[in-house]
Amino acid sequence: MTTPTPPAADLPAPTDLPAPDPTAPSTRALRVLALCGFLLLAGCLVLTAVLGLVDAVEGDGVGGGFLTAGLWSLALAAAAGTAALAVPRRALVAAQYALAFAAPVLAALD
Repeated sequence: MTTPTPPAADLPAPTDLPAPDPTAPSTRALRVLALCGFLLLAGCLVLTAVLGLVDAVEGDGVGGGFLTAGLWSLALAAAAGTAALAVPRRALVAAQYALAFAAPVLAALD
């Protein structure tokens, strides 16, 4: 059984729909930013590893909680970047970059 289509009077008029934001980035631009974020992730991973190794050699030889939090931050940034590639959203790309920059900062606190 098929559902009947609503009469034309119940449908919104094209002028009732909100206009798209002209300053919003396109989906292609968001995907390119997400891909560039993976290059940033690679650099932040190297920097976080260097900070962890320096702390292991000069410190007590045990990675602390902040180093672990920094590595988790990198993993979450990679997940946000992958999600931003699949469903390009500005918030996902911003989360990817913020989590990537947070990783070396957290490792430096250790």
